[in-house]
Amino acid sequence: MFGKLFKSKNGDTDRPLGSEKDSEVRWRSGLSKTNRGLGSGLRSLLLGRSGLDKELREELEVMLISADVGIETSSYLLNRLDEELRQSGQHKEPLEILAEILKKLLEPLAEPLHIPAHNRPFVIMVVGVNGVGKTTSIGKLAHLLKSQGKEVVLAAGDTFRAAAVEQLQVWGERNDIAVVAQKPGSDSASVIFDALQSATNRQADVLIADTAGRLHNKGHLMAELEKVVRVQKKIDADAPHEVILVLDASTGQNALNQAREFAKAAPLTGLIVTKLDGTARGGVVIGLAHQLQLPVRFLGLGEGIEDLQPFDAEAFVSALLEESDT
Repeated sequence: MFGKLFKSKNGDTDRPLGSEKDSEVRWRSGLSKTNRGLGSGLRSLLLGRSGLDKELREELEVMLISADVGIETSSYLLNRLDEELRQSGQHKEPLEILAEILKKLLEPLAEPLHIPAHNRPFVIMVVGVNGVGKTTSIGKLAHLLKSQGKEVVLAAGDTFRAAAVEQLQVWGERNDIAVVAQKPGSDSASVIFDALQSATNRQADVLIADTAGRLHNKGHLMAELEKVVRVQKKIDADAPHEVILVLDASTGQNALNQAREFAKAAPLTGLIVTKLDGTARGGVVIGLAHQLQLPVRFLGLGEGIEDLQPFDAEAFVSALLEESDT
């Protein structure tokens, strides 16, 4: 078996606090189902092999596509693996080479969320369809930013779902964070406009704006999302500074379709992929990164408040491919 891939980037101040061991355990736990599925299958097929014949390639392709890596990305990975195996002269195991290919693919997109001091408030708009974990991710992100000493304001812009407003208010109370909200059914753009004014007056560091869980195939709702972006520019021409799309890993390739539709309505700058702990389809992260070329800001590795983890390519590949100790 190849050596341990996991290395904690302790020097990154934007990452949650915690020991290297705690972080490794969190990654392995969050990706355990994908490891038992895709990771176990890849280990079974590649360990002890020296080349990539037609039969093995077909088996690998089926396995990758079944794990929602996607057809195009699967083909890319196998072509790179075949090329690297030929160049290595059998000096490296195929599984080790695949790990290196995945890290090279993912590392450029493992960009932590950076909040510059001169943008106050720094506006983060969060979009995504209902049920992906959008509001929960906002609450966890707010907790993380506050733990870093930042003053955060939340905008309850998902006005079409009363439970979303209440959920965000609970997060605000739990973390002593101001929440700007109006009655259910109010205009989402109006709520976010008021929240940006409030955050500006308070000289807050960050405004995180929730938005309605729009269906990506509903044109009029996407037009409303464009309006939400437009009204913010009346206060700050550069707002929103970050537009994060939240995707549910368990939806597989549908997540890619959602991302492409949302990109038509808002200037997406990053992704949060949630619910990885509850699915064996974690390969979708690889496909999303390869196809969209958008930074993966965070992964949802569990239900705990610390389980929204900044994306770490090396930790991801290690937890995906290495055999679990348990």
